[in-house]
This record gives sequence, structure tokens and C-alpha cells, in this order.
Amino acid sequence: MTAEVRVRYAPSPTGHLHIGGARTALFNYLFARHHGGKFIVRIEDTDTVRNIEAGELSQLENLKWLGIEHDESVDIGGPYSPYRQMERLDTYKKYSEEMLEKGAAYKCFCTTEELEAEREQQKAAGIAAPMYKGTCRHLSAEEVGQKEAAGMPYTIRMRVPENVTYTIEDLVRGSVQFESKDIGDWVLVKANGIPTYNFAVVIDDYMMKMSHVFRGEEHLTNTPKQLMVFDTFRWEAPRYGHMTLIVNEDRKKLSKRDESIIQFISQYKDLGFLPEAMFNFFALLGWSPVGEEELFTKEELIEQFDESRLSKSPSMFDKQKLTWMNNQYIKKLSLDEVVALTLPHLVKAGRVSEEMTAKESAWIHDLIALYHSQLSYGAEIVELSAQFFSDAVEYDEQSKEILAGEQIPEVMTSFKQQLENLDTFDAPSIKGAIKAVQKETGHKGKNLFMPIRVVATGQAHGPELPESIALLGREKTLARVEKFVQ
Repeated sequence: MTAEVRVRYAPSPTGHLHIGGARTALFNYLFARHHGGKFIVRIEDTDTVRNIEAGELSQLENLKWLGIEHDESVDIGGPYSPYRQMERLDTYKKYSEEMLEKGAAYKCFCTTEELEAEREQQKAAGIAAPMYKGTCRHLSAEEVGQKEAAGMPYTIRMRVPENVTYTIEDLVRGSVQFESKDIGDWVLVKANGIPTYNFAVVIDDYMMKMSHVFRGEEHLTNTPKQLMVFDTFRWEAPRYGHMTLIVNEDRKKLSKRDESIIQFISQYKDLGFLPEAMFNFFALLGWSPVGEEELFTKEELIEQFDESRLSKSPSMFDKQKLTWMNNQYIKKLSLDEVVALTLPHLVKAGRVSEEMTAKESAWIHDLIALYHSQLSYGAEIVELSAQFFSDAVEYDEQSKEILAGEQIPEVMTSFKQQLENLDTFDAPSIKGAIKAVQKETGHKGKNLFMPIRVVATGQAHGPELPESIALLGREKTLARVEKFVQ
């Protein structure tokens, strides 16, 4: 590409960073880095009623946590500041007045009640997509002056060109066309002087020299409105690419009310997911690399990213794939890194204290090491290791079924005797005790190991059995075995 690549992610601070926004930001970031361009974060804060105090901070902090670093924004500035729309109102006013002078826009004095009544009439007439019928479109200059003199509030509307076909050569979807006759005269500036999204975004994209815009498919129908503004000023529009929907495992559009999927990046961070794994997962959510490989470093994804491989089909948010991928990344961590990831969750659950003796710290390290290769995310350690922090054991249906075997009393009585005779209670000694039970009873395989595991740990499956029993300790293990044998 000859011109500098400049792309943007432009969130509204009406909420925290959502998985849909994170994917949009990531694809823009990968595109910019692949082409040696710039990635800008612009805050679209004109919805003053819905803005939340921590919304902007959440967006910026969680993008950085994911590894999506921006080149220009509200926190570091840049050559096209300010990067908040509410700080650019004078600019929007200048261009809206120019559109009025050109006759490309006009003042509309229709009240909210009148517009709603018009909308209801059209709906009652069977019109599926009601649009403004242009009541104020042909007001004379004298009529406009009289209404203004009377103090009547007004919006500024786009005078939609007649009989124009807007063609978008979409980077994802190919050629898409819209007819101007299907678009009513839409509002550029609201009565309070704040611009609408479709007007402000054009001014910002032009002034900030955006070369490409990658965004969700819900914005596709906004594009012809934006092209009207570009055409009015004879500006060159950026190249657009509209990414497909993210759907849940039922193939339904993902919504923020969908409780089957964790929705916000901060929640994944709090659960102990790794940003590198999240970055990798989101990169494959609507984009496919060449080949079958699924695990990539950031640098590899930047090198391989090709916008022509963005999917035209909805992208399923596969929770199992995410946890599998996060597990692959956890496996590559050192034990100290895994301890740092999981220990805060054990502390929060009240399982351990922040202040530990050297002996307690060594025990926790050994405990976490047991689950290193099994962990899907940091907080999972609390559930996985529950057996080590409880005196009582509750058997689920699978465990009860295992303990119903004919050989169980013989196996567990022998195991109890072997444990009582151990001088050293460590993994090698416990492994020897289990072998002695096998020799004494003649039982082996799952008929031997499964009942010992269930009685000692309360779980039918888990990490290495001798290591688990050693960590449980002599007193707790014998108490559980004795209670069962009685």
C-alpha cells in the first residue's frame, strides 16, 4: 500500500470492553501492524446520558492488557487531537454550517411528538422501515427565519440526494449497493448541538486521515449515510470492511444479555485467563490463517494477517476452544508464573493466607504444581484443589458407583494397613504402599487405583495419585480411609 495505513477503534464509554469490541480492535491492530501503519483509539462519547465514569478507562486498560497497543489516543495524544468527540464540537459545528450553506442539509423544526406520530402512521400503513417524509425539507428561508425567531428548537438533517446508488467495495463482503430512495433525510446534528454518530464519524475519519475502517456488520447500513457526507465535501472515503457477527454455541447472535458466555474482557482477566491466549483466540474469531495451526505468537499473527482471509460467515464463540487454548499457554509457564496466576484466587477464596510460613509456601507450590498441566485458567485452582482444604469428603454418583465394587472393602482395608506402617509419608513411599496392596489383594488397574483415589481425595479423576495423597498428608488421608473402612 502506498499511502500510510491508519485505522481506528472508536468505542463509546457507555460500558466496559466487550468481546465484540475487543475483536474489532484486534483486527484493526493486526491490519495496521502488518502494513506498518498506525492504530488509533478514538473515544465517541456523544451519548452523554449513557456514558459511565469508568468506561473510557476500562477500554484503554483492557486493550493494553490484551497486548493491543495504540499509537494515538486520549492518554498519549497525537497529531490529530483531541481524540474525544465531545472536545470536538466546534469542528462539527463548522462543518454542519458549511453543509447548510451548500444546501446539502437543512434545519428541521419537527417536534419529537410529531415525528413519533408520523412513524406510527407509517407502521400502521404497513411500512416496515418508516422514514422521515421531509416536512421541513422545502421550508423557505423566510419560514426558517420566523421559526428561529420564535425560539423553536431544531435539528439539522441531511438532504439525501435523489436517485443515487451507493456502492461499497467491502473488504470482507465484496460489492454492496444501497439506493438513496430507501434512506430518509437523517439527522446530522441533534437539537442540543451534539452531532449524531453518522455525521461525527465522517468528520473524524477524514480529519484523522483514516485509510481503512474495519468494524462490525451492524454498521454496514450506516455506510451509505456516511458516504453522503464524504461526497458533500468531495472527500475520499476510507476503505470499509464489515466483519461478521459473533454467535454463541446455539448459532444465535451474541448479545450482552447472553449469560451463557462471559462477555467482558475484565472478567476474563479476573478469572486468570492469559492475555496472550485471549489475543490468539480473538485473532481466530472470524479470520483464518493458512494451514491448520491454531497457536500463534503476536508477532506471528501480525506477520500472517491477511484481510482477504476474514470470514464471510458468522464466527462462533467456542468456550471450550478458549479454555483449551488458555491451557496450552499455561502449560508453557514456569511454576513460579503459575503460582503468581493462581495464588490470589486461593487467597480470595480463604483457602490460604497472604502471609505464609516457608513450609506453607512450599506446600502451596507443590499443590499448584500438581495441577499445572490441567489448569484452564487461574481461578479454576479453587475448585480443582478443594479436596485439600476440606476434612469431609462427599461422594458424587460416579464415586458411589466406583465404591460399590465387591473388591472395595478388601482393597481399602489393605491400603489402611499399608499407610499406618509407613515411616515416611511421601509420594515414593505411598506409591510403594499401593503396589503392596496390589500384591496382597491381587487387584490392579482401575479396580485398585479408582477406589483409593475416591476415598482419599473424593474425586474419581485428578492428578498423580501418590503426589496427591502425599500433599493431603498422613492425618487427613488416614481419617478419610478409616471413616470409609469402619
